[in-house]
Amino acid sequence: MASGSMYTYSQETLDHLRKFRLSTSRASDPQAVIYKIADDLQVKQDEDKIVYKSLEEIGDDLPDNSPRFVLLSYPLTLPSGRLSVPYVLLYYLPATCNANWRMKYAGAVEEMRSKAEVGKVIEIECVDDLEDLPKKLGAA
Repeated sequence: MASGSMYTYSQETLDHLRKFRLSTSRASDPQAVIYKIADDLQVKQDEDKIVYKSLEEIGDDLPDNSPRFVLLSYPLTLPSGRLSVPYVLLYYLPATCNANWRMKYAGAVEEMRSKAEVGKVIEIECVDDLEDLPKKLGAA
């Protein structure tokens, strides 16, 4: 645990973050995992431990009223024709979530970005925002 941080990450979580990042760097299909902050402020993968293969699958499993962190590797073709595999953190913050959880996730987003070693954080407020993601990532 980082000194001064109120969030904890188990060794299993840290290992998974690293392994997931390394395994997705050459992926030809989208891959994503969902993380949450537990009541005890431990950041961990959701219970199902699913590796999602599409934006639709992610959308189906995001809760309506609770924030989540989604690590996403999304292969796409840039306007130049070059293949790119951006690795980003989706910060899912539904408008309907309570202020307490909103603050907990807001306080953890930079630390999660750092521990997951993602290049970019993209905030989304609703599942429909996932549809615009390829454009936000620079797809042709």
